[in-house]
Amino acid sequence: MIRPLLACFAGLLLTACAQPPLRGTGDLGLVVERASGSLLIIDSSNQARLARVEGLGDLSHASAVFSRDQRYAYLFGRDGGLTKVDLLTMRIDQRLIQGGNSIGGAISQDGRLIAVSNYQPGGVKVFDAQTLKQVADIPATPLADGKRSRVVGLVDAPGQRFVFSLFDTDEIWSADFSQGNTPVITRFSGIGRQPYDALITADGRYYMAGLFGEDGMAQLDLWHPEHGVKRVLADYGRGQEKLPVYKMPHLEGWAVADNQAFVPAVGRHQVLVMDARTWQQTAAIAVAGQPIFVTARPDGRQLWVNFAYPDNDRVQVLDTETHQVVADLRPGPGVLHMEFTGRGEQLWLSVRDGQQVQVWDPYRLTLLKTLPAESPSGIFFSSRAQKMGY
Repeated sequence: MIRPLLACFAGLLLTACAQPPLRGTGDLGLVVERASGSLLIIDSSNQARLARVEGLGDLSHASAVFSRDQRYAYLFGRDGGLTKVDLLTMRIDQRLIQGGNSIGGAISQDGRLIAVSNYQPGGVKVFDAQTLKQVADIPATPLADGKRSRVVGLVDAPGQRFVFSLFDTDEIWSADFSQGNTPVITRFSGIGRQPYDALITADGRYYMAGLFGEDGMAQLDLWHPEHGVKRVLADYGRGQEKLPVYKMPHLEGWAVADNQAFVPAVGRHQVLVMDARTWQQTAAIAVAGQPIFVTARPDGRQLWVNFAYPDNDRVQVLDTETHQVVADLRPGPGVLHMEFTGRGEQLWLSVRDGQQVQVWDPYRLTLLKTLPAESPSGIFFSSRAQKMGY
C-alpha cells in the first residue's frame, strides 16, 4: 500500500508544480500602448511588466474600468471595441465591436453592467459584465441631419445609475438601472453649450460637466436632481481664452483636498481653485503651460500636473496648502498620463515619445524605475475598482 500512496503523492506534487503560482490582482494595472493596439499588464509591488496583450484595435483614446473583484479590465477603444481582459491569465477574455466610435465607459455600482458612450451611433449601450451580452440601448437626441448627438462624460453614480452628457444638444441624462435592465431616463436640457467632458465627485453627489462652447461648468446635484442643473465656476472654460487650445484638459484628473477643488484651466497657464462647498473660485495657480491632468496624491497634499504641447515634457508638483510649485520635473517628451497607486507611495507616468513608463517616489520626488513601452498613454491600476467614477 505504501508504493501506490507514494506514487499518488508524487503525482500530486507534479500537478501542483505545473500550476501557475496563486496571486491576487490588487497591485496589478494596465498601460495602454496606443500606437500598436496593445497593452502591458504591470505589477506595482515589483515595479515590473508582466505581459503584453495584443489585438485590442484602435486605442488612441482608450480608457479602462475594472470588475469588483479586480480580476477583469474592460477597455473602451476608439474603434467601438469593448474588450474584457483577464489580468490573471493575461489574455483577452472577450471582445466585440459595439459601435463605430466610442469615447469611454463605466461599470455600474454593483459591478453587473458595463456602459459605453458612443459618438457613432450617438448614445449609450449597456452590456452584461460577465457575458458582454447587450442588455440596453439608449439612443441620444436626434439631430437635424438624421444623426444623433455625441455622448461624452459617462460615469457611474450611486443608486445603480449612469450619468452622461450630450455634446451636440447641450444636455445631461441620468439612466437609472436600479429596477432592472430597462432604465428610467431623466433628461436635463439647456445645461450650457457643448459639454465636452465630465466628472463625479468622490462621494458620488455632484456631476460636473465642462463646457467647450462657453465659460463655466454645469453641475447636477444627484442628491437633489429636482433642483436641475446650475452653472458654477464662471471663469472656467473656453469662451474667453487668450491662447490657442492645443489639447482639451481631462476632468477625471481633478483634485479635491482640504475643501478645495483644483481643475485645469482651458487655454490658460493656470490651475483654478474653488471652494468645494460653495463651488466659487478662490484662486488661480500659475503653472508652466496649459494643464491637461491635475492629479492628486491620495493624501491630498500634492498635485501633479502635466501639460499640452509644447510643454508636454514637463510635470509640475504643487502644494495644495500653499499653492506653491514645489518641483518642476522634466520626465521626457510627450508625458500623457499619470496614475498613483492606491495608497500613493508610487506615481507612474507615461512618456509617449520616450517610449517608456516611469515610476516615481512622490514623497522624495525621485525616479525609481523606467520600463520600456510602445507609445504609452493611459495607465490604470485595478484599485480603481473600488472608486466611484473610475
